[in-house]
Amino acid sequence: MIFVVKVFKMKSIKVKNISKKYEDVQALNDVSFEVEKGEIFGLIGPDGAGKTSLIHILTTLMLPTSGQCSIEGLDCVKEYQKIRNIIGYMPGKFALYQDLSIEENMKFFATVFGTTVEENYDLVKLIYSQIEPFKKRRAGKLSGGMKQKLALSCALIHHPKVLILDEPTTGVDAVSRKEFWQMLKALKEKGITILVSTPYMDEAEMCDRVGLIQKGKLMSVNTPRGIVEEFEHELYAISSKNNYQLMNILKEITDKHDIQIFGQNIHFLNRNGEYSKESIKQDLVNKGLADVSILKVQPGIEDCFIELMRSNNG
Repeated sequence: MIFVVKVFKMKSIKVKNISKKYEDVQALNDVSFEVEKGEIFGLIGPDGAGKTSLIHILTTLMLPTSGQCSIEGLDCVKEYQKIRNIIGYMPGKFALYQDLSIEENMKFFATVFGTTVEENYDLVKLIYSQIEPFKKRRAGKLSGGMKQKLALSCALIHHPKVLILDEPTTGVDAVSRKEFWQMLKALKEKGITILVSTPYMDEAEMCDRVGLIQKGKLMSVNTPRGIVEEFEHELYAISSKNNYQLMNILKEITDKHDIQIFGQNIHFLNRNGEYSKESIKQDLVNKGLADVSILKVQPGIEDCFIELMRSNNG
């Protein structure tokens, strides 16, 4: 007799049918997803997508209009006090005390949670050690990257089970962004569950799974690779020495809704397979644009997001 053993992964965060309405604005519309223990889950979407509203509900700062959510089995509404003791929260805007030094901010937040910097130093050492040489400097005098490290250190000082970060890399330089994600991966190795929101599509690749959100609706939840594999259409990267002229001609000969600027290229979605590289190039030549490069490319997360947004808008 063969026994089949199913392995059930524990859920750290559960969001079920969450909606939030501000007067006439529907910020969240029936959002549901789960985050597994010890994973990095990215909530990806532009400004106004509903990311911060959802994070405020999860961190017990705001009540949902309807629906339920829990963290580590604790209800976010009924057991909000217990939740606040087991989560670390880093808001989108720097919220520490500007007039206190790095050291004073750390001690203050440790005291709030009934612990000390020394007790949990091993957890924050990787991050805090980078700013500790400047521990006497006031928080308001720090660079963006240093403020980011201080805020993360303060969010971790009580050794939370779940870390929730609202657009932590917005407004920091590319090097600091890269360093920050390296720090998050190191924290994941320590068993901390991480939920992070970001408007940067390229940061989806840093997550184990992502939820793509737009206008309060969750459009897809999958691994970054899984989202790309769901993309069903051919995609061409087209460029020329005069991309402005190229864009205008493509709008004439194709559906303008299938054209997007991506860096030095224009991405063209061959939605129904009615075009080929040869036919597109010939059409461009006929319109007087001969110096053109056309390559078939694999979609990125941003391509997938745009296509999902079109599909959801009908």
